[in-house]
Amino acid sequence: QVQLVESGGGLVQAGGSLRLSCAVSGRTIRTAGVGWFRQAPGKEREFVSTIMRNGGITYYADSVKGRFTISRDNAKNTVYLQMDSLKPEDTALYYCAFAPGLIQSSVRHADYYDYWGQGTQVTVSS
Repeated sequence: QVQLVESGGGLVQAGGSLRLSCAVSGRTIRTAGVGWFRQAPGKEREFVSTIMRNGGITYYADSVKGRFTISRDNAKNTVYLQMDSLKPEDTALYYCAFAPGLIQSSVRHADYYDYWGQGTQVTVSS
């Protein structure tokens, strides 16, 4: 059974930074794509970023490109999301997701991720 535990969320002022962590147990992150999605109140869940199993190729939503950086520590079986230059519109519940066999054309689609964490809240004040 794969379990994902997110941490690192909090309240930050606009322009600030946060680093989210996603600790994975039950499977190694080297065997899957691991991504971050977010959901703001009243909105649908949206793709943020993913790091692939093959060479660690990364993908980002246009809204976060250049501000967020996804990375992984294979020894700790953990994926990180460094969020810089945060904006009030980044406020959301951030989820980590795990997808064995993820392919490039599917990275932005939540349905292709089999395991999800409980989420960590990020609130950016203006």
